[in-house]
Amino acid sequence: MSQIDTLPPLREVIARHGLSAKKQLGQNFLLDLNLTSRIARVAGPLQGATVIEVGPGPGGLTRALLAEGAAKVIAIERDERALPALAEIADAYPGRLEIIAADALEIDCGALVAGPAKIISNLPYNIGTELLVRWLSLEPWPAFFDSLTLMFQKEVAERIVARPGEDAYGRLGVLCGWRTTARIAFSVPPSAFTPPPKVTSAVVHLVTRPIDPAIRARDVELITRAAFGQRRKMVRQSLKSTGVPVERLLAAAGLNGDERAETLSVEAFLKMAAALRA
Repeated sequence: MSQIDTLPPLREVIARHGLSAKKQLGQNFLLDLNLTSRIARVAGPLQGATVIEVGPGPGGLTRALLAEGAAKVIAIERDERALPALAEIADAYPGRLEIIAADALEIDCGALVAGPAKIISNLPYNIGTELLVRWLSLEPWPAFFDSLTLMFQKEVAERIVARPGEDAYGRLGVLCGWRTTARIAFSVPPSAFTPPPKVTSAVVHLVTRPIDPAIRARDVELITRAAFGQRRKMVRQSLKSTGVPVERLLAAAGLNGDERAETLSVEAFLKMAAALRA
C-alpha cells in the first residue's frame, strides 16, 4: 500500500480515533489507498470537479479524491466518531474538503452544489440502493450530477447493468438503463475491507444521458413495479394493477401481451409509461 499524501496510514487513523466499523451503519472500511485511488480514477479526470461523497468513514476514498485533483469534496457522514479524522484531512487540503454531519437520506444533495457534480462513494450497503434510486428518479432531468461512481454488493451491481433476458434484469436495470449508461468497472474481494463482508463488491460507473422530458420517473416506476411484481406472469395480467386499460399500454409498446417483464426492452417500458400519462 503506497501513500498518496503525507497523512498517517488509515489503520493508524482508525486506531487513534477508535473507529471500529458499525454493522448497523453498514460500514466496511477500505484501507488500501491504491484501491481507493483506483476507484477515484474510474470517475475520470477530477481536476476542477466538485465531488459528493456519502459515508467517507475514516477518509480513505476522500484522500484519494483530493489527491487525484478534485477541486472540492463534500463529504456527508452521519457517524460522529469519524468527524475528527475527516477534519485532519480538511486541514491537510485547505479549502477543498467540506464535511457535513448528516444522514444522506435526510438531506437534499443537489442543494449542496452550484453546478454539475460527480457522486463518488463507497456507499454503506444498507442504504446504497435506496440512494441510487432517489438520485436517478429526480425531476427535472438531468439532475445535479453528471456521473456516479459507486460501490455496491456485486449482486446489486449486476442488477444495475442487467439487460433484457438476463436473470438480474428488473426495475433497477430499467431505471439505470433509461437515465444512464452504466458499466461495472471492477470487482472488489471481501478481503479488501475491514471488517470483510460476506459478499464480493463491485464498483459501478454510471454516466447520465438525456431523456424525453415528457416521460416521468413516477410513471416508469408504476409500470415496472406492476410488471416485475409478478414477473413470471404474462404482462397483460401483471399490468392490471396499474388501473389503466391494459390494451392501451400494450398497443403503445407494440406488445402482444403474452410476453414476460424480463424480456421487455427499456424502450417498451418507456412507451407504456408515456401511454400511462396520456
